[in-house]
Amino acid sequence: MPDTVVFVPEKIQIGISSCLLGNQVRFDGGHKNSYYCKQEIEPFFEYTTVCPEMAIGMGAPRKSIRQIRDGDIVHIRSADGSLDVTDKLNEYSRSKVEELDYLGGYILCAKSPTCGMERVTEYKIGTNNGSKTGVGVFAKILMERYPFLPVEEEGRLHDLPIRENFFTRVFAYNDWRKMNQSGLTKHKLMQFHSRYKYLLMAHSPKWYRELGPILADIQDLEQTAQQYFEGFMTALKIIATRKNHTSTLQHIQGYFKKQLTADQKEELSESILKYRQGMLPLLVPITLINHYVREFHTPYIQEQVYLNPHPEALKLRYAY
Repeated sequence: MPDTVVFVPEKIQIGISSCLLGNQVRFDGGHKNSYYCKQEIEPFFEYTTVCPEMAIGMGAPRKSIRQIRDGDIVHIRSADGSLDVTDKLNEYSRSKVEELDYLGGYILCAKSPTCGMERVTEYKIGTNNGSKTGVGVFAKILMERYPFLPVEEEGRLHDLPIRENFFTRVFAYNDWRKMNQSGLTKHKLMQFHSRYKYLLMAHSPKWYRELGPILADIQDLEQTAQQYFEGFMTALKIIATRKNHTSTLQHIQGYFKKQLTADQKEELSESILKYRQGMLPLLVPITLINHYVREFHTPYIQEQVYLNPHPEALKLRYAY
């Protein structure tokens, strides 16, 4: 039996396809080394690497495998049909996934018949006709077992809004788990919702309006918390738009209407407008607001996760 790994709140543990870290585990003996994953973000996380194909003893190099659909059944076979690893991959994936409940996120390799999150090529049985309708065997079992775990493909992380959304979810997911680990109470749950007010508004005003009433009359704390958590993670999965960010920034701006001078109000309003028009990155109005938070001591706004949802060193709000 493998050693049990537990949730460690101090450093978020991220699952990742082994090939993305330069490990030579692909069918051709190569890798899919990601500079971004290996060099830029690794210092912030602790990685758990997985390669299902190597784990079932296929070795590298090896015959390439593909997904072959036969009605409702998907087989994992080599192109020439001489190798079928369907049962082995499913069995390994189900077993391995059960060991990964400590993870705070997962980065997958795109297009892989085992690890692809979406648009994996499925071939119609007996033909070379493929359609991008599949999901990798391991990825599918992982996402079904942990439906609210932040999961993304490495290639999609080059899209800046998707990247920022993924890591926002990773840190929020970790924050939720830390709260639960410390001992869940009604007060902590209400405080959590209060701190995430503006982040929720930026991602989904609809979900923000719906989550509040869930906490209005808590009878069963565990049941209410689970219902809230599911809605919370669903809301954050929606990528925040410039329109919603603008509305959120304007709401926060209202807290400073008595403290700011006319010139300061104009500067903040102009930075929000230019962000809305795509002329400035989100970082600019956020930086101004953080400055005013420190200067005028506004505890409620200072506690808002929206202003600092992830480490500034990740540079997630610099370019859009």
